[in-house]
Amino acid sequence: MRRGTIFILLSSSFLNLLAQDTPKTASADHAAAISAADTAWKKGCLISVSFNQISLTNWAAGGQNALSGSFTGNFFINYNTGKHSWNNTLDMAYGIIENGSVPTQKNLDKIELNSKYGLQARKDFFYSCLINAKTQFAPGYNYPNDSTVVSRFLAPGYITAALGMDYMIGNWFSLFLSPATGRLVIVEDQQLANEGQFGVNPAVYSSQGVLIKNGQNIQTQFGAYLRTRVQKNIAKNVNLMTVLSLFNNYTDPKVYQRANTNVDWQFTLNVKIAKLLTFNLFTQLLYDNNINIPTYGNITVGNTEYKNVVLGQGPKTQFQEAVGFGLTYVIKK
Repeated sequence: MRRGTIFILLSSSFLNLLAQDTPKTASADHAAAISAADTAWKKGCLISVSFNQISLTNWAAGGQNALSGSFTGNFFINYNTGKHSWNNTLDMAYGIIENGSVPTQKNLDKIELNSKYGLQARKDFFYSCLINAKTQFAPGYNYPNDSTVVSRFLAPGYITAALGMDYMIGNWFSLFLSPATGRLVIVEDQQLANEGQFGVNPAVYSSQGVLIKNGQNIQTQFGAYLRTRVQKNIAKNVNLMTVLSLFNNYTDPKVYQRANTNVDWQFTLNVKIAKLLTFNLFTQLLYDNNINIPTYGNITVGNTEYKNVVLGQGPKTQFQEAVGFGLTYVIKK
């Protein structure tokens, strides 16, 4: 719980800094300094809300009623004087869907905080340090079974701290590489920790099934990290942003897994149609060797066929896509 409080305080501090304005009045002696500070700081946000509905009555072709909605918020505060750069972003997203008689469930859930400081080495190269924190808002369930929790806030949570070199072109391109990166995998839900989910060490039980030692709530990792970010207006009223993060764990206790690389690739496209109306496309591709995904299939025992049975589990490539039209509000200072 203490770790959750720290995460919330960090996010709240970020939003509070975003909301602050530079003082409007100052003495003549400090006017130039304030003017310089105004040009060094850039902050803003993009907030988008979208809704979709399908309603069918006596529809001969078949189908189901459906209702969905989503919220996304992208906030940034950047400081750049040429020699020093400090870039901060907070990305949040949450969406739900109700499809026919199926219980309401989430289809989008994300909290990601990034902070990166750079000291210019030469031209476009910066000595840099980076902190990244990721988790989610709400519990996730093993649908259609909505009583089995498979994830929740800070279960998992990931905190990455890295030292390395950053190659930057203006404010639209960044390629950060670190050979020395520390990473924390947090599983605050004790049941999930006891099961050894998300790569933490599972609980230890006696031969009679008595709990001897709880599962690990925090696992430390050390390895190499690469993060590249591109954000650019590729045409009038068309903004593209893509972020690719790769992490290789040098210290994986399973030596044969040390060649595996965790992948997180996010892509966002916003197309402005009218003053507040936009078309939004978001995709995310994930691969984490420590996240096991069940494989379902049908089996026949004797004359009885069992459907949607778990045949096994293991790491798999995960992918999600969200497409829609919504109301978008942009603020830049």
